[in-house]
Amino acid sequence: MPNVNVKWGKEKYQVLLDFEEPPLVFKSQLFALTGVPPDRQKVVIKGKTLGDESWTGITIAEGGMIMMMGSADAVPEPPKPEEQKKEAALEEEKKLKLPSGLKNLGNTCYMNSVLQSFKTIPEIKDGLQRLSVSGQETDANKKMAMAVKSVYEMLDNPRRTADEPLVPFFMLQALHSILPQFSSRDEHGHLEQQDANECFSEIQRMILSALSANKDMLGKDVKEYFRGRYQVTQKCLESDEEPVQKSTEEFYQLSCFLSAEVRYIQTGIKEKLSGEIEKNSTVLGRNAKWERNVLIDRLPAYVSVQMVRFFYKESSQVNAKILKDVKFPMILDLCDICTPALQERLRPARDAVKKEEDAKIERMRKHKIEGTDPKTAVDDGKPLPFSFPDDEGSNNSGFYELKAVITHKGRSSNSGHYVAWVRLDDDKFAMCDDDNVTPVTSEQVLKLSGGGDWHCAYVLIYGPRIVKEYPPLKEEKENIGEQTKEMESMQTN
Repeated sequence: MPNVNVKWGKEKYQVLLDFEEPPLVFKSQLFALTGVPPDRQKVVIKGKTLGDESWTGITIAEGGMIMMMGSADAVPEPPKPEEQKKEAALEEEKKLKLPSGLKNLGNTCYMNSVLQSFKTIPEIKDGLQRLSVSGQETDANKKMAMAVKSVYEMLDNPRRTADEPLVPFFMLQALHSILPQFSSRDEHGHLEQQDANECFSEIQRMILSALSANKDMLGKDVKEYFRGRYQVTQKCLESDEEPVQKSTEEFYQLSCFLSAEVRYIQTGIKEKLSGEIEKNSTVLGRNAKWERNVLIDRLPAYVSVQMVRFFYKESSQVNAKILKDVKFPMILDLCDICTPALQERLRPARDAVKKEEDAKIERMRKHKIEGTDPKTAVDDGKPLPFSFPDDEGSNNSGFYELKAVITHKGRSSNSGHYVAWVRLDDDKFAMCDDDNVTPVTSEQVLKLSGGGDWHCAYVLIYGPRIVKEYPPLKEEKENIGEQTKEMESMQTN
């Protein structure tokens, strides 16, 4: 790994170059130094332009010179907390019911962020609240569920104020006892940082298993609210005689892969849903190339998305981080990665979304003319079911609303700091930074898309977008009445 000199305009930097990692990692180092995003960098080594994927044809010795061209974007300022000095901000904070925080017990921010994120899902909170234990509980899934239940009960105690954080010793003890992989310590005896998505996935698995085992008592199978299903089609590319293979696979999380072309979360999710694989062909009697295509044929009510930001770096033996800026929306639409049959089933609810938007526009227009309160102008809608009648826990529209984000700040998954950003209402979120909880806006949350050393979205939790049905306004009713009379008159004549 040679130390090389990088010249950028009048500036000169010394950088350690690792040929074992793709060039994109080297460009990310240059981005950290210069502020020039990788996609705007032109890196020239001995007259050859460096790509993103391969070092082929590139050689450079210790102390060699590399030229870099490109202009830096202005570094976006990190979202600032509400200034306590401003009276208006204080009044707004008083009106907003902020969640209580959780004390960091030494690199336990990963656990705290996961607990705050799950708390935004009513089906989990309600299920845990009704879950009971008799005698000495031995089932590991139920022990974990009861530990999380205890955290939520204490956080929601009406006597606890927002500025009174909970010290989750018992939860940490349960986590270490049930899942000992999270109890590792460094050479000094301190607890090590853990991967928040691993913790999220394990706790989700155990809670859903415990609630599903008690579905008769709860009156619903909460696991169905998180279970998605893929339809997988595999076709042999080397033999037309080989039958096409179709199967289904369950999933409980989607992955967003951050390749060079990915700029938006939807593109990253699609990235690995199709491609070539190698597997055995019975017709050819050997391994052959197959085309594998995956589509969703059941959407769950809730879906989490992992931004695959970390990769194992052999040289330093850490899960190094991809800082890439990948945008995510407040409303996520997954319809275009569903099977044609499911897309057809989603159509009525998607039409209802359009009608809802039209009704809101009409009410806002009426409010503007009459000068009424804009909040009451759109508040007469009736929420529609978000699941199919014959499939409880499904999503019937393909639209999802962002509920929570777990972010990471740092350079590897086993170091740095995790924070939860949870939705409170339409435009208000709370930043749950362990025991420090502050209000933030949706605009601030959208700035967590990455691209620097600020908090980067790592796990996103989406829930069903609730669609409302609005009754006709007065003038609409009159128009409908007149149209009905005209139709009856025409039929009579």
